[in-house]
Amino acid sequence: MSETTVRGCKRYTLVIPSRIRRKTGIKEGDLLKIRLEGRRLVLEPVEDPFKVLGELIGEPYDEGVEERKAEKWLMRHASDRY
Repeated sequence: MSETTVRGCKRYTLVIPSRIRRKTGIKEGDLLKIRLEGRRLVLEPVEDPFKVLGELIGEPYDEGVEERKAEKWLMRHASDRY
């Protein structure tokens, strides 16, 4: 178990030491769940729901991209028929 002491900053901000960030994979901007267990604060990384959704459904829909794909398909296949 890694343990260190940190000081609370203005507005009750805590800085997570780099050694612990590296071990847990926490990056700037990551979501963290915080809960109270007795008098202990427990932080856990939370997966970004948009990242998880993107992995499930693939690349997000982009009308411009899809329109270009459709145009390319039409150009290839239209010449076959006429």
